[in-house]
Amino acid sequence: MKTFSPTPADINREWYVVDAENKILGRLAAQIAHRLRGKHKPEFAPHMDNGDFIVVINCEKVLVTGKKLDDKVYRRHTGYPGGLKETRLGKMLAAKPEFVLMHAVRGMLPKNRLGRAILTKLKVYRGVEHPHIAQKPKALVFPY
Repeated sequence: MKTFSPTPADINREWYVVDAENKILGRLAAQIAHRLRGKHKPEFAPHMDNGDFIVVINCEKVLVTGKKLDDKVYRRHTGYPGGLKETRLGKMLAAKPEFVLMHAVRGMLPKNRLGRAILTKLKVYRGVEHPHIAQKPKALVFPY
């Protein structure tokens, strides 16, 4: 018996909408990364992008446990001497909640071209409005 290797013709992508309200950030990001990668499908192949499209709404209402709002820090560097910029999670959630969820999911995907291609299938929005109504996304509810 030969090993099945999926081809691009075998890929069937679905659109799902996820409500992030009252969900824990890390658990939600792990489940989204699992779906984006396509690991829930029987025809999963680690070298292919065969996951689904995920639209996340209400990203500003995501929760974190413990003291992460004050302790977790996002760092970036401008490239100039002394250019290290630090932002706490609480301030980042108020300013750019889309970035917080994208950053969490990005860390759970492969660190290569495949991971960057997979991340383009994640769409994150504040509030309940999103421009992907034409794709008829199905509601996706995670157990926790």
